[in-house]
Amino acid sequence: MNVTVIGAGLAGSECAWQLARRGVEVTLCEMKPEKRTPAHVTDHFAELCCSNSLRSDQLENAVGLLKEELRRLGSLILACADETRVEAGGALAVDRHGFAALVTERVQSHPHITVVPGEVTELPGGEVVVASGPLTSDALADRLQGLLGAESALHFYDAAAPLVSAESVDMDLAWLGSRYDKGTADYVNCPMTETEYDAFWQALTCAQEAEIHGFEDRQVFEGCMPVEVMARRGHDTLCYGPLKPRGLKDPRTGREPYAVVQLRRDNAEGTVYNLVGFQTHLKFPEQRRVFSMIPALHNAEFLRYGVMHRNTFLDSPRLLDRYYRLRAEPRISFAGQMTGVEGYVESAASGFLVGVETARRLRGLPPLDFPRETAVGALGMYVSNGAVTAFQPMNINFGIMPPLDHRVRGKRNKNAELSARSLRIIEEMKEEVLV
Repeated sequence: MNVTVIGAGLAGSECAWQLARRGVEVTLCEMKPEKRTPAHVTDHFAELCCSNSLRSDQLENAVGLLKEELRRLGSLILACADETRVEAGGALAVDRHGFAALVTERVQSHPHITVVPGEVTELPGGEVVVASGPLTSDALADRLQGLLGAESALHFYDAAAPLVSAESVDMDLAWLGSRYDKGTADYVNCPMTETEYDAFWQALTCAQEAEIHGFEDRQVFEGCMPVEVMARRGHDTLCYGPLKPRGLKDPRTGREPYAVVQLRRDNAEGTVYNLVGFQTHLKFPEQRRVFSMIPALHNAEFLRYGVMHRNTFLDSPRLLDRYYRLRAEPRISFAGQMTGVEGYVESAASGFLVGVETARRLRGLPPLDFPRETAVGALGMYVSNGAVTAFQPMNINFGIMPPLDHRVRGKRNKNAELSARSLRIIEEMKEEVLV
């Protein structure tokens, strides 16, 4: 039994690992180090191109549930994330280089995985998993377009936030703390008065953007919107989004500021921070000019400017089944963001499911059919739902899972019960999943 996995990102690495640990021989094709996409800067597998946060780790949040499901089911990505985590309040954030290096080491050292470097331009015969990511190379994208049809791929624009050095932040104008005092004071909070915010907003809305062919605001994915696009939607939009001051009292005044820019640790040493929610495609000099208007960042050293790139995803409800297999040619499966799951953890979850189900099929075992009551199953069912008329990339959320059969007062309590229901099912399936 041999499966070719194309791409060693989060989904491809997870898929390869799940196949290999079940005795399937895996040929893992990764074009790095011979070639990189515009978003990649290292030769590691599972490189995190945007934020270093895997988002909430709380079971009252759907992505927190998805992470816990994957932990219990033996996910490589979650194991490596937990081992390289950095403090981030109620979120799971990682040292991005340590995380990617650990995933790479474990994948490369597995006896059933053979890594083949170099760009793949043709689909090989036999069982294939395409996990080449939203920045699939042009040659492979053209090959897939020919296979799937002219209307098979859509696109949206994705963006990454800038990184600054910790020592360049003026801590006389900022403070350490987490929202509502959760966690261990993991964020640097940079307050702004109404006057400071107004000047910043004016500059941001007028700042010059880098040229991107075909870019329009309507093509921006809502879950990863450039901060300047968000600002153009209204004067106070940012104050209800990434600059929301709720739960952040300035210890010097005892009050919530008008707006707060949060910086989150990006490495284990705490020497690098990213601007939370500041994905952008402004020109680099404009980023320095405008973001330095944030009082605590007036002397900020930018270690990396924000970038923007086009992401591609499939018309998956028409093309794929609940196991992420191509309906017209089931030997070919897809995994990761190109299927329309959005987010690091969601990408890993799709790779996990493809790996588990492909291994079972090759070993003559029946599919597991994760139900919609589980987060892993709900994602697969959403992606393959032929009734969806305007398919868009989707983060995991409780809205794509069946409601409870009884009323529960309070959203957090309801979500906690939805998670408890899912984890009971996962525990019942766990022994069979791990076979």
